[in-house]
Amino acid sequence: MEARLERIEPATGDGPAGLVLARTNFFAAGGGQPGDSGFVETEDGRQIRVVDTVYAPDKTTVLMLAEAGAALPEPGATLVLHVDWKRRYRLMRMHTACHLLSVVCPFPITGAAVGEDESRVDFDIPDASADKAEITAKMMQLVSDNHPVFTRWITDAELDANPGLVKSANVRPPRGTGRIRLVCIGEDGSVDTQPCGGTHVQETGEVGEIHIGKIEKKGKINRRFRIRFGPLPA
Repeated sequence: MEARLERIEPATGDGPAGLVLARTNFFAAGGGQPGDSGFVETEDGRQIRVVDTVYAPDKTTVLMLAEAGAALPEPGATLVLHVDWKRRYRLMRMHTACHLLSVVCPFPITGAAVGEDESRVDFDIPDASADKAEITAKMMQLVSDNHPVFTRWITDAELDANPGLVKSANVRPPRGTGRIRLVCIGEDGSVDTQPCGGTHVQETGEVGEIHIGKIEKKGKINRRFRIRFGPLPA
């Protein structure tokens, strides 16, 4: 996509400079999902690598962090934005897999992080016994069923009236805009519906083969589940 460069946020210390554009298709890190990388193409055909995408301290401005030492264009220039799609799609598949795990393990989530090759979700589980093969099989059934994945919006008041939509024990959805984004799985969200601002695939079948690679004990009732691509090792 094309977008106009509005301004450049100077680098701080050894950090990269941030490009602020009128609009962007780059996802800014948040909710446990890393920010996008890729490159922008200038009007004269040069490519400037974007090493990360984050929010500025104001929590609303998106900064596309340029590679160190790059000759940056002047504000007002039109840039073509190229997301590293291969990386983004793996993150979309993994993020969706985390939602599927929260369906199979319907317990309070105490932490999560999405990665390209491995993701983790932490749960407080009253009965802390868990079987990797059993959980993997249940997740793969949801993948095989190829449920639709979609988003919809509700108001702050609707969320207040349905507090069970929030699965995180420690983090609440951001407020202030008057509406909350929900990610839904299954017809009418019958499989899962929860607030989330990340990126996901459109059908659970796109997740592909996944498995629980490890379950770690992090407390008396807290367990960390590590999701990995591929079949469960023999």
